[in-house]
Amino acid sequence: MSDEMSAIFREELRDLLESLEKGLLDLKSRPTDMGLVNQVFRDLHTVKGSGAMFGFTDLAAFIHEFETVFDRIRAGVLPVGPEILRLALAAKDEIPGLVDNEPDPDGRRDGILAALVGLMNPGQPPAASAEAGAQANGQGPAPDLPAAPSGPSHLRFRLSSGAFAMGARPEILLDELRGLGATEITADLTELPSLDRLDVEDCWLGWSMSLPAEISAQQLEEVFMFVDADWSLVPAEPAAPAPSGDAVAETAVTLHAPPAADTAPPPAAAAPPGAPAREKPADAAGATVRVPAERLDALMDAVGELVILEARLTELARENRDPALITTAEQITRLAAGLRDATMTMRMVPIRSLVARFRRLVLDLSDKLGKPVEFSVIGEDTKLDKTVIEKLADPLVHILRNAIDHGMETQEQRAETAKAHVGLIELSAEHAGAEVLIRVRDDGRGMDPARIRAKAVAQGLISADTILTESQIFALVFEPGFSTAEKVTELSGRGVGMDVVRRTIESLRGSLEIESKMGHGTTVTLRLPLTLAIIEGLLIEVAGERYTLPMASVQEIVELPADKAQPKKSGDFLDIRGRFVPFLRMRAMFDCAGQPGPEQNVVIVMSGENRVGLVVDRIVGTNQTVIKQMSKLHAGVRAVSGATILGDGSVALILDVAHLVGMGRSQQEPQGREVAA
Repeated sequence: MSDEMSAIFREELRDLLESLEKGLLDLKSRPTDMGLVNQVFRDLHTVKGSGAMFGFTDLAAFIHEFETVFDRIRAGVLPVGPEILRLALAAKDEIPGLVDNEPDPDGRRDGILAALVGLMNPGQPPAASAEAGAQANGQGPAPDLPAAPSGPSHLRFRLSSGAFAMGARPEILLDELRGLGATEITADLTELPSLDRLDVEDCWLGWSMSLPAEISAQQLEEVFMFVDADWSLVPAEPAAPAPSGDAVAETAVTLHAPPAADTAPPPAAAAPPGAPAREKPADAAGATVRVPAERLDALMDAVGELVILEARLTELARENRDPALITTAEQITRLAAGLRDATMTMRMVPIRSLVARFRRLVLDLSDKLGKPVEFSVIGEDTKLDKTVIEKLADPLVHILRNAIDHGMETQEQRAETAKAHVGLIELSAEHAGAEVLIRVRDDGRGMDPARIRAKAVAQGLISADTILTESQIFALVFEPGFSTAEKVTELSGRGVGMDVVRRTIESLRGSLEIESKMGHGTTVTLRLPLTLAIIEGLLIEVAGERYTLPMASVQEIVELPADKAQPKKSGDFLDIRGRFVPFLRMRAMFDCAGQPGPEQNVVIVMSGENRVGLVVDRIVGTNQTVIKQMSKLHAGVRAVSGATILGDGSVALILDVAHLVGMGRSQQEPQGREVAA
């Protein structure tokens, strides 16, 4: 297999495994949902067929028994239970190793197959189950799926709705089945819609036929290996008395009416009475193209350079005042803006792509710690830049692990406090201006500020007489080496997880907040920028130097009152429509020489629910800001999050609004404590 074909197979396999795991996890809460059972079966069948087509025979043999279990569930022979789902998830985890030809020295795969066979044959001895599992894994003749009936059998099959798009041709299948001796071939028209709803690109027909007794299910597997089809093989009904007359005993194809009751598809495949005809998937109307992430990054870099050159062209047109040049610059500005928006849209990825691994994590930890937990997700369609999504996975894993290990009580403790038997962990995401708010909330025991403070004092992180607000105490959990665990386990206790969370979120120009109430749970809020590439910026000037503020964080601009021109010892505040807003003097913060002009402006910026004013000398205007990362030498400059190149070729630093708002809050808190006292 060529490298290109291998890459295509592995990409499709990754999508199929994600769909498979999602279906298995959904079955835990909806075990009687036959739609989910059919989805899992189709995913397994597709993985097995694709694997066999690309030469992964061990993979196809391993999935064979896995698929058999869900075929029995579809037929109503087996119920969906916790043990089946546990084994199915364990079997799914082995598939990537089979593709990569990883060895199995511990015999995990054989053990999983033996356990699956044991579930299908509860009365069978373990040794026999193990032998059957070994046969299914390619160590002997594979068992039939299902076992071939002793007499003549009846085959029913139906292609998936998208089989035609994948190149399936029913006439070739029927010819192969005739070659095996199929007779009495009948078309199933039960799902055929009316003409106004008929889509010629979908397959609406099914077929049923009689097969000789010597035809095994393994032979049928070979027929259906390269098509997406649902099929079943059952013993044939006793033959009815032959009709009188000169009936011709040859293949009969019925096309004028639905089949009789004895040839109807099995209950799992049949549509319920009164159900509408199958709808075409909403996303089937438009084609999609897989593009490597590296190409998107290269395109984004090129668009960024185009935006910089467009700003340079606009600057030249303004200086030269040439009408033709000005017109050309305006047209290029519109085109660059459209290209920028299109490229940014392509880079946006829904947070749904992360949810599957989190659901599995919560399930595994819940079972391991013996703490039943319900995992809820709100806002799965909320989109973030793909770079943010990629770096967000590890921080959320640490937060979720802490929520279950530290935050969630045991069943006995929840019973003592009259809480629900099953705990709740909720992951939510929503847009808030140019930010995305991601919250992880649990209904566990909550965080004890006194215990956190005592632990921080014991570890030397703060002194005993340090005065901290509750939010500052909660922020101590992000300090390196801090942990409230009494002992080190494989899940927690070393004090490294939350430190990694803070470093990663800050590297994404985001911020963290913790809210907690004893006995009622904890909420961790992550504030992240929508994108790390191009933003709309407000260009300001301080002491002759230009800086950029993210426009989405700017609320309003006001003039600095004359009575506020000189700093005060008690702190600087503005009365903005009845609300006091602290403000920072940028000249003082950057230690600029000289005196400001007579008229200064205050830019009110917001991060989360908090606002702060920034006193600047002049507002230059808005511009497209291509974010350039700072070097490691500037990593300690907390007030700056990046830089951008202006139209004249000079560099403007991008100010970190979240950090500036934090400075404004620290200026406001002493007054708040004094008033409270």
